Amino acid sequence: MDTKFDFSKLGENRGDRVVYVKSVDVSGLPDDLREAAGNRAQLFAVHDSNGQQLALVADRKMAFTLARRNDMLPVTVH
Repeated sequence: MDTKFDFSKLGENRGDRVVYVKSVDVSGLPDDLREAAGNRAQLFAVHDSNGQQLALVADRKMAFTLARRNDMLPVTVH
C-alpha cells in the first residue's frame, strides 16, 4: 500500500480530527500486504470518522504517533 494521504486536507473541525485505531489480522489482507507485513500476525489501521482507512502501520504505538504528529486525536476501536 503505497498510496499517500494528504493529512492536511482533513477538516478543521475538532470532530473531524478524531481518528480510530484498530488491529487488523494480516491473514485477512490481500497477498501483497501480507507479504509486506513479513512475519507480523497483526497490523494497525487508522481510519477517519467516515471509516476510510488512512494508514496501515506495524504497531499500535506507531498508529497513535502518526495520528498525533498530524494533529489528530486517536482513539482505540475494539
